[in-house]
Amino acid sequence: MTWLWASALLMVLTAAIHSFFGEKRLIIPLLAQDKTVLTQPLSRKVVRFAWHFTSLLMIVSAALVVWPGTPDGLVLFAGGAWLAVGVADAIFTRGQHIGWPFLSAAGLFAILGGVL
Repeated sequence: MTWLWASALLMVLTAAIHSFFGEKRLIIPLLAQDKTVLTQPLSRKVVRFAWHFTSLLMIVSAALVVWPGTPDGLVLFAGGAWLAVGVADAIFTRGQHIGWPFLSAAGLFAILGGVL
């Protein structure tokens, strides 16, 4: 159970970092460009919405892994997804993206919690 709470904590922390720093370091600079598809009002709204909706889904994952009665298979699936995304992030960014350790650890902790 401790592994599941550690996983959930990392998932929520990842969501907060994703939302806050993504807005400052990615969304605002992207929307400041004036020669892209992002000059369209709908595109601007969709990009910002999708970015923060992803953070919300991270929080939903956190709730899923600690919710009483969640089937172990579902916890393992969520943990495997987080771990796979973390490893892929590390590979694709050559370890330069801040998120891969959080994603990977959250997934690994969920897997440990699901099997122990």
